[in-house]
Amino acid sequence: MTQTASLNWQDLERAAEANRPAPIARSADHPPATTDPPVGRFRLLGMDAARGVALFGMIAVHSLPDSDAAGRPTWWFTIFAGRAAALFAVLAGVGIAFLTGRRRVRLIDRSDAVTALIVRALAIGAIGLALGYTDASLAAVILPYYAVMFVLAIPLVFLPTWLVAFTGLVVAAGAPVLRQILLPHLPVPTYDNATFAQLVHDPGALLSELSLTGEYPAVAWLAYLCAGLVIGRLTLTRMRTVLGLLATGVAFAVTAPVASSILLNRYEGLRQIWFTQPKSGLNVAETTELLTFGGDGSTPTSTWWWLAVDAPHTSTPLDLLATTGSAIALLAVMLLASRVARPLPRQVISVLLVPLAAAGAMTLTFYTAHIMFINSDLDSYAPVPGYLAQAVAIVLVGTAWWATAGRGPLEGLVTALSRAARRLVRRTSQRRRGRAGMSMYSPEAPGAGEYPIDRPARG
Repeated sequence: MTQTASLNWQDLERAAEANRPAPIARSADHPPATTDPPVGRFRLLGMDAARGVALFGMIAVHSLPDSDAAGRPTWWFTIFAGRAAALFAVLAGVGIAFLTGRRRVRLIDRSDAVTALIVRALAIGAIGLALGYTDASLAAVILPYYAVMFVLAIPLVFLPTWLVAFTGLVVAAGAPVLRQILLPHLPVPTYDNATFAQLVHDPGALLSELSLTGEYPAVAWLAYLCAGLVIGRLTLTRMRTVLGLLATGVAFAVTAPVASSILLNRYEGLRQIWFTQPKSGLNVAETTELLTFGGDGSTPTSTWWWLAVDAPHTSTPLDLLATTGSAIALLAVMLLASRVARPLPRQVISVLLVPLAAAGAMTLTFYTAHIMFINSDLDSYAPVPGYLAQAVAIVLVGTAWWATAGRGPLEGLVTALSRAARRLVRRTSQRRRGRAGMSMYSPEAPGAGEYPIDRPARG
């Protein structure tokens, strides 16, 4: 640990770059590190550190008790429940923005963008379905929901940024209302982890659960991806932009619970919830638990006042607003921390940020390992020692892997599949142009034909 703590971001970047295969590190889609200004690397450090926070928060929710001896939510549950998953989703939207060059995708370049998102959706969905045979009571696997979200996000990449933001607001306000209307008419969710068997035997019910009725309903969670896509298109190297994100995130995170409290208490929304409790399908204990600890992605349809709660994983407008705000604020804090330039403060901050960023750079791999670990006989620890064991292992393995091998194994697999699919699509497109009388070897105008969606964004 002492040796790891003495490393800084530049040391790890140089080590990782030296251990990447030359064709990848120096390809046209990945220019030399010297073409990226240092502040660009700091931006990526902040992004990966935010992912690391989400990873450790998610593991805390899965591994540590959610209530104390008195039945009250524990402090770690209060901090991370709902927020860690939302942070992952917002950062997934940022990742889509980086994947598509941090700009609106032109229709002429649609094949690369659509191919990349579909292949990533299929790969992540396959990993999630393979993990679906684990115990949902220990952890609900989110990856199949992400697969649906990536598909739903395809039209967003062709929209201007202002329209993406507007779409996010419409989804946050309208999707919960739509779900309240449709919920009584949709198949009852199983709340089991999605598996290949479910996909084969009842794909309609599985799609309904992944999209609308499950714990992470993709239609409602599209609001998180919209927020992340907007953020990813901003100039995150500008201090004014980062401070604006911080102010916006704090405003959202504070406004939502205040509004919920006013609606439920001053306007007696809570009284209406309890008045209609007998026809909600929940008993008194279950209603109390839902209001205190949150739900499984939706709320009862017995009264519209349920949409005024902001409890974790209820996917109400105020829950979406509050968790989006906390995600934006946390990301802004990490970006600000990564910008510190003075030597002494920077060294202190690096001790915290580098392990987080190393873990955050391979969250898909570590998330998969975490799900497998808590479902195995290896997890024989008490909650706190078990959490600490996972955290230490992630920090040590993540830092060593990032500095020596670079991209995580599952991340590398998804990227390799995406690149292979895009090359196939490009060759098919070139052959079609050749048959139409256009030479497949003729030079094209800049920006036409190939769209460098994996290029690290500058500025």
